[in-house]
Amino acid sequence: MKIVWKIKKKRGNYRPELKYTITLEEHERAIAMESVRIESTIPCVPQSARSWCMPGENERAEGWQPTEFYFLTVPWFKTGIDSGFLRLPFRDSGEYPEVEASFARLRKKYEEVVRKTYGWQPFEEDGRLETSSETKAAIAARLAAMRMLDLTG
Repeated sequence: MKIVWKIKKKRGNYRPELKYTITLEEHERAIAMESVRIESTIPCVPQSARSWCMPGENERAEGWQPTEFYFLTVPWFKTGIDSGFLRLPFRDSGEYPEVEASFARLRKKYEEVVRKTYGWQPFEEDGRLETSSETKAAIAARLAAMRMLDLTG
């Protein structure tokens, strides 16, 4: 699995935007990997449709603490790729260590599932049953008599 992301913020009171793409590798798609989903530590921002946040409002208000966090999901094996967009809270520092930490947690959980899934080996089984020797012995005399009658008759 490959995860690529970019955080971009315009000058001024604009909120940063996180864009990311998660791509499965062919060997992961080939084993029909289940999707993995985690709750990240990336905070959801109030009024996330707004690309801006004025001083003193929402996440820039005194004592603001996030109450909700974004979910991150590995794409379904049939599509193999997923892109996402999240609006991040405005921070004077411009630092978002929880982004990398959350993607690392997603990768770790996903890799645990990959290792488990690879442990389920392929197999093939063939079978065949025929009339048992006991049944053949029990009906042999009757079958022989019927065939003799058919020949004479």
